[in-house]
Amino acid sequence: MALAVNKQLATQLAAEIPPPARSLPETEKNVSIASVDADVLDAFLRLLELLDKPEQVPVLAPMIIREIHYRMLIGPQGGFLRQVNTLGSQSNQISQAITWLKDNYREPLQVDELAKKVNMATSTFHRHFKEVTTLSPLQYQKRLRLYEAQRLMLVENEYAANACLAVGYESPTQFNREYKRLFGEPPSRNVSKVRETTMH
Repeated sequence: MALAVNKQLATQLAAEIPPPARSLPETEKNVSIASVDADVLDAFLRLLELLDKPEQVPVLAPMIIREIHYRMLIGPQGGFLRQVNTLGSQSNQISQAITWLKDNYREPLQVDELAKKVNMATSTFHRHFKEVTTLSPLQYQKRLRLYEAQRLMLVENEYAANACLAVGYESPTQFNREYKRLFGEPPSRNVSKVRETTMH
């Protein structure tokens, strides 16, 4: 079970909750793995149980989701979450850029234009983007395109040529080359193997 972070809610709560005594340096990567504590698990369970009480969802679900965000912000991963959702921080600016890329991955990417969108100098933007994602903006866009192409072929049964165009590639040759580099096989063979694996 997963819950996408509501950036507006996280930003609002981060502004209301006093910051921890020891703040994380901006240069640390914004990826964190930790055991979930009992309070967060309890909130997730209550959220899940609402599926059996749909009439209560409109009132209780937003309250529980707010509670989960609050508990994450005051927990061991709160520093990471706060960093990404504090307006004006470099991590927040990179988070905005990532959101833009996810919404516009089909479009041609000009890194300097994207840096301007989030009010950062191109060199600073490039450096911090790589610190957060371990990839350059162009590499990140490429990953988004290739994973979406794989999904289109697996879930929507698109042909490789159609998936290639749908995610923004103009050259099927380039698409095939980059797909093989990421997944280790050409598109058709990879999709067939994934289907076989999931069927067994």
